[in-house]
Amino acid sequence: MPALLLAVCAWGAAADGGDAVATAREYRQAHEAEILAGYADFLRLPNVAADLDDMRRNAAWLREQFAARGVALELLELDGVPPLVTGRIDVPGAERTLGIYVHYDGQPVDESRWTNSPWEPVLYTAAIHAGGEPRPFPAPGERVDPEARLYARSAGDDKAPIAALLAALDALGSADIALSSNIVLLFDGEEERGSPNLGEYLDVYRDRFDGVDLWLFCDGPVHQSRRPQVVFGVRGVTGMEVTVYGASRPLHSGHYGNWAPVPGQMLAELLASMKSPEGEVLIEGFYDSVEPLSEAEQAAIDALPRVDAQLKHELALARTEGEGERLERRLLLPSLTVRGLSSGNVGERARNVIPSSATAALGIRLVRGNDPAGMLDRVEAHIRDRGFHIVREHPDDETLRSHARVARVTRDVGSPASRASMDHPMAQQVVAAAEHASGERVFQVPTLGGTLPVFLFEQKLDRPAIIVPIANHDNNQHAADENIRLANLWYGIDLYAALLTM
Repeated sequence: MPALLLAVCAWGAAADGGDAVATAREYRQAHEAEILAGYADFLRLPNVAADLDDMRRNAAWLREQFAARGVALELLELDGVPPLVTGRIDVPGAERTLGIYVHYDGQPVDESRWTNSPWEPVLYTAAIHAGGEPRPFPAPGERVDPEARLYARSAGDDKAPIAALLAALDALGSADIALSSNIVLLFDGEEERGSPNLGEYLDVYRDRFDGVDLWLFCDGPVHQSRRPQVVFGVRGVTGMEVTVYGASRPLHSGHYGNWAPVPGQMLAELLASMKSPEGEVLIEGFYDSVEPLSEAEQAAIDALPRVDAQLKHELALARTEGEGERLERRLLLPSLTVRGLSSGNVGERARNVIPSSATAALGIRLVRGNDPAGMLDRVEAHIRDRGFHIVREHPDDETLRSHARVARVTRDVGSPASRASMDHPMAQQVVAAAEHASGERVFQVPTLGGTLPVFLFEQKLDRPAIIVPIANHDNNQHAADENIRLANLWYGIDLYAALLTM
């Protein structure tokens, strides 16, 4: 792989993190217009992983932008999937190598739900829901209110770290401040699809990634209090679709109602049996494999401010699951979520019909100790205990005649949870770098609620990962009107300047 040395390699000894942060901040304040204009160009590139041509355009943009900064990136390709973009910055005399992971793909979009086109970035004076108004992009030298928000798909998840990293490199280069670690860059083009090919990429091109001491995952939001956080793990994920059946064809509800079984009702009863109104999963053994927290992890949770009341107000919730137990504790238990329901139509499209089937999409978030396949086995056992005959394909008429309750179950593969030790030798260096960047105490959190492919780096490269998020917690990731609060983007620039020189 080409491995050009970054220009900073000739700049002499690395400055300390504080100098690097001050330099990054001064550079950003003088170049906000240029940083936002470059970021907007990146956001204009559609990046849904299923469109290979679009993903190759994003990968080419990455290569061009890093090349302009003296860093050669390589586009690794497997047949029919987005490129894995990678490169290396070698620093003479460096005693460690940090890996930086960011994904450059984004979630699919339903443009009808967006205030503006998801592929045309729009700058607002504040969050739309808080009364923000569109404003022009700044002119060169003009400062922007840090409460302003930039709206576009992937603005918060996960192109923001790339824009911040490029600006940090520019800032350090402008002041001849050297990096203190060798850097391996990895840009994943399929994270929003579960990174289905990342494992094969790591197997085939393992030589590119050997020698990394610690991976930094640049994804996710800061704490809901807006305070920065360093996170040591992620939840795993798996799930299934469950379809239950009634008659072999839809029936007129007048002629057959009160006689023929109703799939929607059968499914509702099945789902209700899985979880109590208070949020406890009632499936036998669902919590049995959960690994207990270490003393350090429990202490870290105890040190976090409670944000439950704030979030209930923000999200207009009168109650939460877990009978008032704090959010951070709930994230350390496996969860069962009904992600979607389908049976017939509602509203103007509703008909006097008993549908022939009803389907639920179930999501299961996993914590350390949970095996994805084993958790699905427990759910299936519960379905059988409720009298359902499980099939894998659409049942034929004979199957329906032979069983009073039939459920077709389609299982996801899933991925396990991961959690690095909070006692890792470099962990507190990362925390200290984040505190240099933010100027305040940084929260140390055992796990994010979301899922990242951290387990692949543990399994295939035998290396731990720490998550260093920058996005605002209310960035609408995966949804319409995704955004980044500029104060969070600016923090990202400071953070990466500190990490690159820690």
